[in-house]
Amino acid sequence: MRPPMEMPSETSPSGVSPLKGLPHPNTKRWVVRRKAAVVAAVRTGAITIEEACRVYQLSAEELLSWERGFELYGLAGLRATRIQRNRLSRGPQPATAAATQNPTDEPAR
Repeated sequence: MRPPMEMPSETSPSGVSPLKGLPHPNTKRWVVRRKAAVVAAVRTGAITIEEACRVYQLSAEELLSWERGFELYGLAGLRATRIQRNRLSRGPQPATAAATQNPTDEPAR
């Protein structure tokens, strides 16, 4: 197994990251191990959510969904199939009254 790539530091001339174990900033394939490393770094305060989103080009929503998945299911919650199952298990969201009202119906008096 390949050792994890380090995130280059903007302050380090050697390019060695002070945050060992984090995935490379150009990561395109987010496997469980890489997601877990970023979630752990954010949770321990080693990197902020804003920094993680900027470095890894993630939306805050995506990163927060990783954190929620990890909190609820551990490492299994970081699998893409787990995220899909969670979305499916929630089912369709209830429609609002305005969305279900027929536009030809007159409002109730």
